[in-house]
Amino acid sequence: MRTDSRLSRMLHVLLHMARDERPVTSEQIAQMLGTNAAVVRRTMTGLRKAGYVRADKGYNGGWSLSVDLQQVTLLDIFHAVGGPRIFAIGADRDNPDCLVERVVNAALEDALQQAEALLLQRLGSLTLADLSSEFNTLYGTCPSKAGTHRSH
Repeated sequence: MRTDSRLSRMLHVLLHMARDERPVTSEQIAQMLGTNAAVVRRTMTGLRKAGYVRADKGYNGGWSLSVDLQQVTLLDIFHAVGGPRIFAIGADRDNPDCLVERVVNAALEDALQQAEALLLQRLGSLTLADLSSEFNTLYGTCPSKAGTHRSH
């Protein structure tokens, strides 16, 4: 099963943008993520509509952060990028006449609801500033391991 990496990828981009403090083009982001600029623009549009980034046209234009990193949680970004269904696990089919299936489906549904609530609570408790601070700490202790992107 293919995973949805939009949240991870956009968090990556936003932390780069926070560190650079200069506009970055869709083409530069696409190169960083190994994708194309149209995919980047489509995904960044959700962040722009939520007010987290802005797009400036023209020379020296590009995407820029438009919020304080302390004010935005990972859950906010999850919603802005059109977060996928948290879990792909589910009932194979719904046959209410089968008592075994009813028991199994109820147990799975309960467990999945609890796990999703816990994950969403955790995403809501972490800000972009938390991630940025952790990155800056790691970068300061081992800059050779920061990566290969343009702002590492």
